[in-house]
Amino acid sequence: MLVPLLDLKAQYATIKAEVHAAIAEVMESQHFILGPKVEECEKAIAYYSGSSYAIGVSSGSDALLACLMAENIGPGDEVITTPYTFFATVGAIARLGATPVFVDIDPLTYNIDVSQISSKVTSRTRAIIPVHLYGQMADMEAVMAVAEKYGLVVIEDAAQAIGAEYKGRRAGSIGNYGCFSFFPSKNLGAAGDGGMVVTNDAQRAERLKCLRGHGSKPKYHHKIVGGNFRLDAIQAAIVSAKLPHLDKWTAARQRNAKMYDKLFSGAGVAMNASGSGHVGLPRVVMNRHIFNQYVIRVSRRDELQAALKKRGIGTEVYYPVPMHVQECFAYLGKKAGSFPESERAARETLALPIYPELSEAQLCYVVECVCDFFAAGASSNQTAPEAVGSQLKR
Repeated sequence: MLVPLLDLKAQYATIKAEVHAAIAEVMESQHFILGPKVEECEKAIAYYSGSSYAIGVSSGSDALLACLMAENIGPGDEVITTPYTFFATVGAIARLGATPVFVDIDPLTYNIDVSQISSKVTSRTRAIIPVHLYGQMADMEAVMAVAEKYGLVVIEDAAQAIGAEYKGRRAGSIGNYGCFSFFPSKNLGAAGDGGMVVTNDAQRAERLKCLRGHGSKPKYHHKIVGGNFRLDAIQAAIVSAKLPHLDKWTAARQRNAKMYDKLFSGAGVAMNASGSGHVGLPRVVMNRHIFNQYVIRVSRRDELQAALKKRGIGTEVYYPVPMHVQECFAYLGKKAGSFPESERAARETLALPIYPELSEAQLCYVVECVCDFFAAGASSNQTAPEAVGSQLKR
């Protein structure tokens, strides 16, 4: 059986007519940059995320960059964030000449360990970028408390978390800014690059609109230096067409996650409170985890990934090299061992297929193959492969 990490064609098949109609409207209008389709998408995303304003931009990476630029963050400034994230989070800080200051992660959620943030605040700290990793929000109440105490800006990196919630509030709506990505592999993906910034501050929204068009307002008059961060109308139209389906897709991802949990636990390989077992399952701490990824924690991770590949199962390691040990950030002077939980996660985590269109048979096959891998190397008192198969059939 083949089980890809992600099958975009399966989703596309269900919404093909709607997507083609949205694209056709843009082609007929011949209005490709910003315009009414982008405005329509902005209003829809603002409403969906529980925010007052939304500003369409060229990517999730540029969303982060534009927010930092809007706050005039640059050389001499420090921005606190996590080293266990996609490069764009930290790259945006470095591109502006500011200094990334890292805080290790909570091993249960893989999000920033909020108990450590205050100790990293200095007189040069300007902002905090919490990352809502894998579709689960960081502890935003604690983040905002630190930000309020020290007068810091909060930029939520919600690239993997559109629709996730923290105590009833949507990702992106709690900080000063929230940044989304519409990269095709995301829960809500475009047909290329695209992104969005949400905010509840009218002045910040206007500044971002100016920045995304080279800082021009009115046209050809530049009070500030911006960038070419505009969202294409075709990408906005595709996102708008897909947005009404997002909650249904999220429910399917959550259902698949529960099925994985049940199968792994039923097969006797899930780690328990005493630490026995082989597979550490994702922990749902916040009340609406959207499962952009389903990430397990295992020993012999690379061997397991290779074994699953041989049996037709796609997986991914998010992220094998934490930011503090990336070559381009060597100037920060952080060595291996500086952030042990991030480094441990980089060694042990593996994302399994979780996309909405997975069948129960595919989910069972993934779990059976994982169980077979550990059973093959386990002692005689561990669950045998044939016993695993019978557990999965129950």
